[in-house]
Amino acid sequence: MENGGSNGGEVLPNGNGKAVQALQRSFGEVQGILEHNRMLIQEIGQNHESREAGGLSRNVALIRELNSNIARVVGLYSDLSTSFSGSLLAKGPDDAAANKRPRPAQ
Repeated sequence: MENGGSNGGEVLPNGNGKAVQALQRSFGEVQGILEHNRMLIQEIGQNHESREAGGLSRNVALIRELNSNIARVVGLYSDLSTSFSGSLLAKGPDDAAANKRPRPAQ
């Protein structure tokens, strides 16, 4: 892909290779946390259905971990947004204009 898509780690022609790699790394981390959350939610559901005292008490710790993971994901997305915005602002006006879609003729 030429710009902004998954490119298998290639350096993009416009010099954004490092930015793309950082985005991919962050999204990979988010994906890992979300996958872990999915497993936590499954375990919480199983413990809840079993209604065993031990499982229900364990749910307290699992829910705390889930909450902490969600806060981490929010933080990662916030960092990604700030990073992405900063990289767009760092470009000159000519670069920003080059990335805009042409308007259709009316």
